[in-house]
Amino acid sequence: MKKLTSNKYKGYLKVWAAPTTLLIFLFFFGALGYRLTEGWDWGDCLWMVLITITTIGFGEVEVLSSAGRIITFLIIGGGLFVVQLTLQRFVQLSELGYFIKLEELRVRRLIRRMKNHVIICGYGRTGKEIAEQLKTENISTLIIENDLRRKTEAEDKGFNVLLEDATMDETLLLAGIKNCRSLVVTLPSDAANLYVVLSAKALNKNCRLIARAATEEAANKLKLAGANAVISPYVAAGRTMAASALRPIAVDFIDLLAGSDCEIEEFKLTKNIQKINTFIKENQEEIEFSKKGEALLLATKDSGKLRTNPTNQIKLSPGMIFIFLGSQDQLMDIRERLKDILMEGG
Repeated sequence: MKKLTSNKYKGYLKVWAAPTTLLIFLFFFGALGYRLTEGWDWGDCLWMVLITITTIGFGEVEVLSSAGRIITFLIIGGGLFVVQLTLQRFVQLSELGYFIKLEELRVRRLIRRMKNHVIICGYGRTGKEIAEQLKTENISTLIIENDLRRKTEAEDKGFNVLLEDATMDETLLLAGIKNCRSLVVTLPSDAANLYVVLSAKALNKNCRLIARAATEEAANKLKLAGANAVISPYVAAGRTMAASALRPIAVDFIDLLAGSDCEIEEFKLTKNIQKINTFIKENQEEIEFSKKGEALLLATKDSGKLRTNPTNQIKLSPGMIFIFLGSQDQLMDIRERLKDILMEGG
């Protein structure tokens, strides 16, 4: 892939070979001409060529001889030819979409270096809200969108965008599906969302997949396909409105949390039992999570069972999930303490 991209860059640069070569030759010819006719040093010769080609009009370095004026005339003519050739090449390449392709190639090089990022498939109304929320959290985000207008809109907001079809395996691989922390599918079609989830699950079984579904039937199929979470905008909106009517304080708390320095984050332990046992032996007296100034442990999830307000005596098990509330610094401390037993990307 890297070699292919490098070859593409070389191909894009070749189109400028002729104007660049002519410009270098013009500088060399002009400087050599002044050197032979006027006897100036190379610095003055090159400076005279530069101000002649660019038509700055600073004036001659020294009074020119007749031969020197002929050299100047030839440089002016050559400069006009090179400028005209460059402008023509620029217009032709613009019409062929050269600069758009060059920008896409730059984005692809950037994507290859991205890790632990979130991929959003589709920049519709739902995708926009998700992208904006991730942006406020300073989460590295990549958007896959096949509509040029929406791509431009997302780029204007400062997002990295891949103009491709998200249902293609090669697109997901290009987007870094094997290095991302999660993939969010918000395409307008349930069938397309299902297709993306199936492809993503096959390419990276450890990737967290969140999908949008318009119907309950589609939601069930997406879960069977491997989606970790399926959200229906209508169901989610209904539940939020019902919660606002019944438990307004709780809903307000979540809204306040979204705009504060505090966050809720989950940490999933590795499924490697040996790493778990080694960690327990090395940290027998340091597994407590109720020390002053630390993030608050809200709940644990083990074998599908959620346990709220857990006691300090927690028995660690493979695949267990911890749910903490705290500031970014506090959550970073927790991640540092558990780094040896966290699942990759967890």
